[in-house]
Amino acid sequence: MYRVLLVDDDPHIQATNEAYLKKQGYQVYRADNGSDALAIATTAALDAMVLDVDMPDMDGVSVCRRFRELSRVPVIFLSAYAQTDDRIRGLMAGGDDYLGKPYSLVELELRLRLRIQRHLHVSTGDVLQFGPLEIDLGLREVRYEGEPTVFTTLEFDLLAFLAQNPGQVFSYEQLHNEVWRAPINQGLHNIQVCMARVRQKLERLCPDMHYIETVRRKGYRFRPQERS
Repeated sequence: MYRVLLVDDDPHIQATNEAYLKKQGYQVYRADNGSDALAIATTAALDAMVLDVDMPDMDGVSVCRRFRELSRVPVIFLSAYAQTDDRIRGLMAGGDDYLGKPYSLVELELRLRLRIQRHLHVSTGDVLQFGPLEIDLGLREVRYEGEPTVFTTLEFDLLAFLAQNPGQVFSYEQLHNEVWRAPINQGLHNIQVCMARVRQKLERLCPDMHYIETVRRKGYRFRPQERS
């Protein structure tokens, strides 16, 4: 059971996040301001902090700087302002991740779990290895030469499914049946959009490699080693 401190002055967001994380098995502490958050941090053995940036008495960036004097556990910022400068401020203050509002609770929990497990050096499940590309099925993380990038739940599931069947071509319908499992009239277009995002993220992560190939009128396949 991971112990997480939620810091936000919005009671609705706090209640929603707390209910979801408790359902996933987390032990949750709450604070609605920076001073209370730091007080809890001095007494509770935390595994992570989820920290709102915009709070009245002490903003999240300041809280993070103070918290870093006490602990190195992961800090994930939440903010309605997700511009590059805001992210940089948060990361430079010692934050580990930054999630813009509105956000998916599934993605929040995934990022939280990955950060905690990485901090604790937890290794779970199998890792698919294709040269410098690693697809960690346990941590649900994609790394290239040790550099990770965040994939949403569906993006990761699609990539992992293709990578577990390298060289095999899968149609949209097959991917829908194996991964998406939504109503067929809603799923096909979304799979195309999601696959485009997967390829874009891979291209940013490893620009000299082309792991996913579109096979015209047939679908997609994963190619383990294809250099440009």
